[in-house]
Amino acid sequence: MNSDDKHPTPTPRAMQWRLGAILWLLGMACMFAPILWALLLRWTSFQEALFVLLVSNLLYAGLAYAVLLALAVAVGVALAPRVGLAAPALSAWIGRRPVWPALRPQLTPGLCGGLAGAAWLWVLARNTPEVLRPPPSAPEHAAAFIPAKLLVGITDELFMRWTVMTLLLWLVWRLLQRGQGAPGRGLLSTAVVLSALCSAALTCLSTAQAMEGVLMTPPVLAFLLLGNTVFGLVMGALYARYGFEAAILAHTLALALSQSFL
Repeated sequence: MNSDDKHPTPTPRAMQWRLGAILWLLGMACMFAPILWALLLRWTSFQEALFVLLVSNLLYAGLAYAVLLALAVAVGVALAPRVGLAAPALSAWIGRRPVWPALRPQLTPGLCGGLAGAAWLWVLARNTPEVLRPPPSAPEHAAAFIPAKLLVGITDELFMRWTVMTLLLWLVWRLLQRGQGAPGRGLLSTAVVLSALCSAALTCLSTAQAMEGVLMTPPVLAFLLLGNTVFGLVMGALYARYGFEAAILAHTLALALSQSFL
């Protein structure tokens, strides 16, 4: 019996299920690993009752997030192949094919996108409105949240590119091309722009909620919309042209390089 008989290539349906499971586990780890790390760093400072309450609330929130993430990942897994979007390296690994040939074409674009993203974040940091500047925090507290700041890039890509951008591209493809042929460049560009705008709008909403009582003036809103839209355009273009891993690499690298000035 040869090695191919011992390890048969998974069926397309099985590959979809496995890809979805991997992305779901990745999203869960990126969301909760930093939270658990921060709790472990400070657990001795909590009273027992407070610690139990925090853990129970975390479990409750984790269940809700797990369901939401599963739905989001399923959308991308089901629709991405229909519109020519993919996670080439992960798919190669799941399909028991060499990963490097699928990952190599994404490295240079991902690295360049990360450098461009970090440069854009530097520009934004130098021009941030005063009301958006975070208060200074103790070094030990800031260090506890560094993993969360880095991993949020992966979570953001899972929701905004893998789910929202894929869904938007599928919708415009069905409406304008009636689901025939591969989506044209115009449809790809439309999906990239719309997903970037959605990401920027959600950032504005979350910022407004976090800054309750602070007036969100037009200049502040314009700053948030412009800053997040441009960043989202870079990540969306990488996903559309090279693959999902390129967008993850660029987003994570941009956040890592920008830790010193954000």
